[in-house]
Amino acid sequence: MDWREFAEQMARLARGLLAQDGAEETLDAIVDSAVELIEGCEAAGVLAVRKGRAVTLAARGDMVEESDRLQGELGEGPCFDAARKVNGDRMFRIGDLTKPQPAWPRYAPAARELGIGSMMGFLLYTHDQDFGALNCYSSRSGAFTRDSETAGWLFASHAAVALASARTVDQLEHALETRHAIGEAMGILRERHGLSEDDAFAVMRRISQHHNIKVRDVAQTIRGDTPDRT
Repeated sequence: MDWREFAEQMARLARGLLAQDGAEETLDAIVDSAVELIEGCEAAGVLAVRKGRAVTLAARGDMVEESDRLQGELGEGPCFDAARKVNGDRMFRIGDLTKPQPAWPRYAPAARELGIGSMMGFLLYTHDQDFGALNCYSSRSGAFTRDSETAGWLFASHAAVALASARTVDQLEHALETRHAIGEAMGILRERHGLSEDDAFAVMRRISQHHNIKVRDVAQTIRGDTPDRT
């Protein structure tokens, strides 16, 4: 592998990921770029575990979502373990899935039936956030080498930073939208009922507490929007 060329590709990747519009677009760009840039990678996905359930956040390649589904149903598999940080492992490389895999006795034969010959995965994380696991697939045994593993780890590091930035931007934009919606709702209450700003917010807070819903949902109802329950 030409590491100088790969370093230049990583620099372009970092700029490209940071230019995405949000977290969802960033995830899609990550899996697309993994297939293009990581040697041996024919398909890629990002798997997260939410309340014990496997969730595919992004996928490129038909085998990815089926593999994630199997691991979730069986409760075992390398990607599932990586996303849950089992044994503290933050990466894995399986050179040949045709050989027995004692750690995943049910998943391994099922993966072979999907046409998966080798796999590699990396936890996407920063110092205070985990985003799931980036997983790379090949139909060939032995597709991933030690160099592939190093390249994948570097790629995943850039990807995690981009995801952290995208999530921060998404959260900031959402906070600004929420604040704007609350301000508009307070304006409606003040105009309709002749309330002060403090009294208008107090009314919204009482409604929120009484109905056990968020103030932003109260604001959306006052504005005539459909409340966001997320």
